Amino acid sequence: MLITIEGVDGAGKHTLARGLCDAWTDSGLEVLSMGFPRYGESMHADLAAEALQGEHGDLASSVYGMAAMFALDRHDAARDLRRLINRTDIVLLDRYAASNAAYSAARLHESAQGKVVEWVKALEFERFAIPVPDVQLLLNIPVAVAAARAKSREQLDATRRRDSYELDGDLQQRTADVYSALAAANWVSPWRVVDGDVDTTQLAAQLVNKPSDQVEVTP
Repeated sequence: MLITIEGVDGAGKHTLARGLCDAWTDSGLEVLSMGFPRYGESMHADLAAEALQGEHGDLASSVYGMAAMFALDRHDAARDLRRLINRTDIVLLDRYAASNAAYSAARLHESAQGKVVEWVKALEFERFAIPVPDVQLLLNIPVAVAAARAKSREQLDATRRRDSYELDGDLQQRTADVYSALAAANWVSPWRVVDGDVDTTQLAAQLVNKPSDQVEVTP
């Protein structure tokens, strides 16, 4: 299975991923976890990250340009990702193509039915043929809470300096709204909405034993 975790910056995706991986490993499953963008591994991801810190001229101002950089990161990883899915019980990803769709739409003040969301879908899943997730998890956390976590993380770790997306509270709220609409529409594949207090052991079992074919909200 390929399972992805989505959510705004600071939502707690890494914590959720760790809890799910621990639960699956304890049950005897082979699990591999990775995240996108692949900073430090992908030239495209690193260029995008540098642009978000003010480098590379006006690259960061181009919504489609930045989305293409993030998409190319996944394109470069697609072959290895397919191989890992075939050899591993579960591959869990922290962010995937839905992040590109949600943030791009939010930057353009478009809805989940807008042109850029369709463009991301066509580019990543059709032209680049990246693997389609079996389930996409939306970690639904209040934007103000997520922003406070991101700020605290930056204060505790000098290497986790927030980029221009993370510093824009209005962008984060618009992104959260697009995410909710993508989940409601089961964009690309089935979605499941969870909150920060979700029981990861229970969720891990549910995802493996009965993947959803429609949006579910897990308290």
